[in-house]
Amino acid sequence: MTEIRKLIDKILGRALVVIMSVMVVNVLWQVFTRYVTGDPSSFTDELARYLMIWIGILGAAYVAGKDLHVAIDILPSRASAKNRKKLKTIVTVLIILFVSVAFVIGGSRLVYISYLLGQQSPALQIPLAVVYMILPISGLLIIFYKVSDLLKK
Repeated sequence: MTEIRKLIDKILGRALVVIMSVMVVNVLWQVFTRYVTGDPSSFTDELARYLMIWIGILGAAYVAGKDLHVAIDILPSRASAKNRKKLKTIVTVLIILFVSVAFVIGGSRLVYISYLLGQQSPALQIPLAVVYMILPISGLLIIFYKVSDLLKK
């Protein structure tokens, strides 16, 4: 399980670097065409928005895998070691439930409805279902990481 997790970490980390690099180049091109040529590129604003969505949601999966997500540690810091472990297990199970409902089920429904309606982005003319696919993908990654964390205990 740890080998698979390391491979997914590596692939996800590299994917985030690539997406961020594309976004930087895209925004630089947008600034160049707007201020130097005076004729702003029509697709760069939309592409930057979609790439930011992907970075945020995939980044959440990556951070969940590294167990670096934001947490309020008032209860764990006051609990005994035994209760701290129980609390961590409860929080992990709640994360799995939330991600299952919101990201996987809700995201899959959003992708399906967008696909059925044939929605396309205005400038790029790509199906919005492709943009929204990041929700269930990221949800499955978070579930994998959290189940892996539960099995480690």
